[in-house]
Amino acid sequence: MKINRAELKERSRDLIARSKPKVLPAGLIYILLALVMYLLSSRLLGINYTDTLSQLYTQYLENGNVEYALAVAARMAPPFYAVVLSWLTDFLTYVVGAGFIIFLLNTIRRSGASYGNLLDAFPLFFKIFLLSLLTSVFTFLWSLLLIFPGVIASYRYRQALYVLLDHPEKSPLQCIRESKELMKGHKWELFVLDLSFIGWSLLASIPYVGYIIQIWTVPYISLSYAMYYEKLSGGDIYAADSGDELPPPPIDY
Repeated sequence: MKINRAELKERSRDLIARSKPKVLPAGLIYILLALVMYLLSSRLLGINYTDTLSQLYTQYLENGNVEYALAVAARMAPPFYAVVLSWLTDFLTYVVGAGFIIFLLNTIRRSGASYGNLLDAFPLFFKIFLLSLLTSVFTFLWSLLLIFPGVIASYRYRQALYVLLDHPEKSPLQCIRESKELMKGHKWELFVLDLSFIGWSLLASIPYVGYIIQIWTVPYISLSYAMYYEKLSGGDIYAADSGDELPPPPIDY
């Protein structure tokens, strides 16, 4: 089964325009939460950093005093608790992102999407953590062979989180195995879909302006990937049109 990339993107734009509750505000809430978590994480990692210590480190290094430079670097390093809290805030962002996926899947299926879905992944916190850990370890082990097997492995596991959010009763290993089955014959297809978003990603990376662009790109790209999973798993990406929650599409005279 070949998945039509253009159809997914068109359907994503259609749902963004017509779905209720709106996808863009949900994406904005997610972006703001992620931004707050990022700032908190950066603050924790820079807890001991000062311009004075930075200048002192540079001065010692330029003068060849490596031992003194390392001592200053050790003073600038964040304490262990700050590193742990930073990791935790980063993972909380990931869990909220999983909740955003739940919102998008509910939007596609017209199955009770609400902004509260952003918090619906927290009951799966430990399963999501274990899934993330396992996929990272497996991908790393494949990467030890060569970069290319590692890239293939990363695509093999791309649907594992969607499977877990769709079937919370399954174990992380079951989700990984099911993702491998779903991705058979579709890795290149998903790679091409990734490439098709490069332009948007570059625009979103522009300093300051990129934050505004992300209000569109994050929901649009995320919804397209959720649509891809829905199609891959045998779902109907037009299920939302069967109810009354969406206004009819515009008539092209």
